[in-house]
Amino acid sequence: MTEDAPAPDAVASPAPDPSASSTGTGASAPPETSGRAARTALSALVAAHAISQTGNVVTAFAVPFSVLALGGSGVEIGVAAAFATAPVIIGGPLGGVVVDRVGHRRAAIVADVVSGASVLAMPVLALTVGLPFWALLTLLFVGGLLDAPGQTARRVMLPGLTERAGVRIERSVGLIDGSERLAKLLGASLAGLLVAAVGPVPSLFVNAATFAVSAALTWLFVPAPAPVRDGAPPADRTDPADAARASWWSDLVEGARFVARDPLMRLIVGLVMITNLLDAARGSTLLPLYANDRLGGAAALGLLVATMGGCALVGNVAFGFVAHRVPRRVTFAVCFTLAGGPASVAYALGATLPVLVGTTALAGLAAGALNPILGTVELERTPEHMRGRVFGLINAGAWAGIPAGALLGGLAADTIGLGVAFGAVAVVYTAVTLVPLTGGSWRLMERADELRRRSA
Repeated sequence: MTEDAPAPDAVASPAPDPSASSTGTGASAPPETSGRAARTALSALVAAHAISQTGNVVTAFAVPFSVLALGGSGVEIGVAAAFATAPVIIGGPLGGVVVDRVGHRRAAIVADVVSGASVLAMPVLALTVGLPFWALLTLLFVGGLLDAPGQTARRVMLPGLTERAGVRIERSVGLIDGSERLAKLLGASLAGLLVAAVGPVPSLFVNAATFAVSAALTWLFVPAPAPVRDGAPPADRTDPADAARASWWSDLVEGARFVARDPLMRLIVGLVMITNLLDAARGSTLLPLYANDRLGGAAALGLLVATMGGCALVGNVAFGFVAHRVPRRVTFAVCFTLAGGPASVAYALGATLPVLVGTTALAGLAAGALNPILGTVELERTPEHMRGRVFGLINAGAWAGIPAGALLGGLAADTIGLGVAFGAVAVVYTAVTLVPLTGGSWRLMERADELRRRSA
């Protein structure tokens, strides 16, 4: 997918949603009070997600310019980006099992606290005893290790809160995706100004603060869920020691088996893995180098990323009003192509900043439809009690190409040049994202009523 990879689904028999209890007391509240509390919790969850993602945007800006300021090369920028994203491949599957086991709310809070601490250590070390490159890589790895489980935990909490708040699932998925777009809009503008004004290293203090605020919002306003159970566990799983022994490997295998057996899941993971590789090469390495060499530095890059985020937010909101009326598969393929192809061509041709802003705006508007489609499909197709591990596995698969993409982007910039590298991204991106139009198992992406109508 794009920078933020969503996931797919399969309708299964309903299981109790661990996020569904609005209090830990078991006392039933009046419907009006319960609905109001659910809406407050849903708003807090979306806000926490947006603030946490804002911190990630600041890091994405500060780290490459920190490397450049220290005399680093494009390859070193790619290595740093790879260390920031590689943990998703590990933290996704294992963290998904943890999310299902320890509880979604607790997992989201702990993930923000640990990520914030690792980010805070970067400027503290840099301004005191020094921050060597290996230490930067280590802290990036530690911070990224829990980032994916934290995002997964918030998304898994979404359906229960959505149902009790009386919001349509397409709209709530669009809200949380829109919060990420808003984070890119605000975070990119903030990061560009911070890096230009105070330097890349001090700007990381702001990033650490965003993780603290996100954790506090979840702790204060999102209710504690009921104890997480693996669906309806057999009697021999009721003993905590037995559950702990059975949990990790068996739960991971169960989730992997579910993803591997779903034909649409396999296709989506493969497609998003390739496009994320290309997006990593472009966004993590090629764009910072292009901005530094030809556009004057971080401020121009901030403008471009903010344009992408702002237009994606507009596209996301607009799509929420028509999502239930448009064919998912065709919309997904066309918008995905527009989200990556034209802008990459503009960079390959050495376009001026106004042209780049225009093509980036088109890409953002189109990208606004992608994650709501994938997020809704994934919630529809995944059993509730498996969502943590399944979403973690899907995210890990979708992100598997990102570390290699960031590194390849640096190598391409240093060998074949920025223009040729952007041209290669444009060709491959367009070819891959048009594949869903070929049909086959991609037709499973459509809504159930649409599939019934076509088969009638």
